[in-house]
Amino acid sequence: MENVNELSEYCLNCKTKPCQKACPLENDIPEFIKNIKNENYEEAYKVLSKTTVLESVCGRVCPHMSQCMGSCVRGIKSHPVNIGELEAFIGDMAIQNGYNMDDVVVQNGCNINDIKCKKNGKSVAVVGSGPAGLTCAAFLARNGFEVTIYEKYDKLGGILRHGIPEFRLDKKILDNVINKILSLGINVEYNKKLGVNVLLKELSDNYDYVFIAIGANIPWKMGIDGEKLNGVFGGNSLLENNCHPDYKEKNVAIIGGGNVAMDCARTINKMGAKKVTVIYRRAEEQMPAERKEIEDAKNEGVNFLFQTNIIGIFGKDKVEEIECVKTELMQKEGETRLSPIDIVGSNFNLKMDYVVMAIGSTVEENVINNLGLECNNKSYIKVDENCETSMKNVFAGGDVIGGKATVAWAARSGRDVAKYIIDKCIEE
Repeated sequence: MENVNELSEYCLNCKTKPCQKACPLENDIPEFIKNIKNENYEEAYKVLSKTTVLESVCGRVCPHMSQCMGSCVRGIKSHPVNIGELEAFIGDMAIQNGYNMDDVVVQNGCNINDIKCKKNGKSVAVVGSGPAGLTCAAFLARNGFEVTIYEKYDKLGGILRHGIPEFRLDKKILDNVINKILSLGINVEYNKKLGVNVLLKELSDNYDYVFIAIGANIPWKMGIDGEKLNGVFGGNSLLENNCHPDYKEKNVAIIGGGNVAMDCARTINKMGAKKVTVIYRRAEEQMPAERKEIEDAKNEGVNFLFQTNIIGIFGKDKVEEIECVKTELMQKEGETRLSPIDIVGSNFNLKMDYVVMAIGSTVEENVINNLGLECNNKSYIKVDENCETSMKNVFAGGDVIGGKATVAWAARSGRDVAKYIIDKCIEE
């Protein structure tokens, strides 16, 4: 508690609120921190609850330095306010003390109408229970809708449960957050996969509105030789399915520079691999991963090869070695980001037992293609400015529409859809 009070006192409570503007959810950060300073913790929770229902989660896993904390005025000459820790503290306290989220007047940051209602006779099916689905479901339930979540697994959480390692997000904390959201009266149908044992037509016929938030967790491939060898894994699938080989005394290469790459590297390193090497084709300062995650990986013994590209994987029946090439960074016409160019003659080989591709992810095309919805040229579900699909009253959000791939942006997408549905019902 003493540390939290000290952290809150460090905030300048800027009137211009640059941190709020940099937050995807537009949380009123100075206001909730001011309430912490005054030890009015329940009021701090009410401030946050106007715009988010994932305080305990976002406070721990958001890339704060590229969002709210990166815009903190304190960070110009010193270190920024630790907004993440303060948000997580309030979220945890709300759960421990039973603060209610259903009696918060929702307005300002998310513009949801403040008409209080119990049940309005409208029903919504939310498909997927990641940050977008959970947020949409919570805001709708708080505004009188009958909400049912359809989840393909036997537990809720989506990417929060199946994509973020335990050491970054304790699943007991996630369970507490989910239970608090479900306490709003939300129904759940488990083991229901869209297109397999629940059909979109069935949902659209039985509910007034449908929100599709099934994510995009199919790993991208590089299209290089040897990518189909045994021992080559997709980073997203590895984390989601948690089905790892025995890494002991093995050399493992992680290809990529984002947070998924860091999560894979740290997870595999903790599981006893002999050596884990992250291979990234650009410079360290260009890595999209959160700075803290990179430093944590280094401190835990993960190795890094920067400005290095993998161009081949070799072995008889399984991975035995990889071929790499050094890169130089060059400015291409019309591009602001430096591009990696392979240096001719700089090739070298590394003995390797496993290769994990963590270069990005996409949608599960066989599921998306069978929905009968219009898609864009990248196979993401196509939506209009209100996130409505080509089917009336069917909405989609989060990664499945190709949105910005962070927890907070996915949650914002879910909240925006909830706002539109609420406003639409009020107008009717």
